[in-house]
Amino acid sequence: MSSISRRDILKGSAGLLGLAAIHGEAGHVAEVLGAPNAGARRTPALEVGKVDPVATDVYFHESNLAVAGSNNGWVVFEDYVLVIDAGFPAGAQDILAKIRAITDKPVRFAFDTHHHGDHAYGNQTFVERGATAVSHTGVIEEMKRYETGYYGGKPGRWEQTAGTRQDVKASRLKPPSVLFPKELIFDDGKRRVELHHLGIAHTHGDAFAWLPNERILFTGDACVAGPYNFVGDGNVEQWIATLDAARKLGARIVCPGHGPRGDADVLKNQQDFFKQLRDKVGAMVSAKKSPEQIRDSIEAIGAELSSNPNVGRYVSKGSLPGQVQKVLTEMTGQRFPEQQKPGGSARLWHAHHHGLYHLG
Repeated sequence: MSSISRRDILKGSAGLLGLAAIHGEAGHVAEVLGAPNAGARRTPALEVGKVDPVATDVYFHESNLAVAGSNNGWVVFEDYVLVIDAGFPAGAQDILAKIRAITDKPVRFAFDTHHHGDHAYGNQTFVERGATAVSHTGVIEEMKRYETGYYGGKPGRWEQTAGTRQDVKASRLKPPSVLFPKELIFDDGKRRVELHHLGIAHTHGDAFAWLPNERILFTGDACVAGPYNFVGDGNVEQWIATLDAARKLGARIVCPGHGPRGDADVLKNQQDFFKQLRDKVGAMVSAKKSPEQIRDSIEAIGAELSSNPNVGRYVSKGSLPGQVQKVLTEMTGQRFPEQQKPGGSARLWHAHHHGLYHLG
């Protein structure tokens, strides 16, 4: 069963450009649209865009990446609703309507798992209806680094995205205003949601939403289910340690930032991908291979990783060069030669790194 048709992708082509523009590189979209499927198989019972009740008053929503942005979740408390990841403005409007079909309780909080636009640009949709955006303190630090237009500097990612997405252009950036350094807890005596910053991962401001009673974990992009990993704003070595901390929570259900939900194996598979990637690059560094030689071995590295289906589901020919280079830089401070860098193709942020090779 195909998760999203090619027609859906073509309809969302403006969304692809917007996803790329958030990171400042909007080229190679045609290459993405024409690329082969390299993703993980989907559980037949689950469909993109369908509300998925994972427990009483707890919902997961796997979104169309090209149009709505990130996956979402929401928890219905006695007096209000907590949303997990707002998505793009179009995605926020979509899930708001789906929440309203379930409950008339007000959405009081929108939790940003990190600062990227496909997770946080929809904040204003909820704020203008009375909600408060919430995040780890690192989200604001990252926004000050990349959303320079909002903070009085030159145009940043928001302005770039607004040039290709009408929903962003018609809205405005709304950074979170309730911040926590380590954890924040919502508990009305019936429902409990704990927001935890467990360390650096996909970004320097990642946080998880943990429901200890139901053992459900919403991970944002610290864990994804498929070839959606962008490593440019994070740290792969520390990401592995952060996933260790997440695994120790003992989740029964894992709701990732992109891709279908699963069980605790999703965390393990994500971690194994990064471990094996670092092992393979590290072995070449130990063997005194040059950056050029490591760059020329990317295809072989991908083939070796893909020999394990649980790891291979994370491999994409579009994102692997950037991932290998990131690990090389973390280990040695070196990059691929300037004229041979992966460039736009490997750094086309969500359009490549969040897996649009997978769609179609």
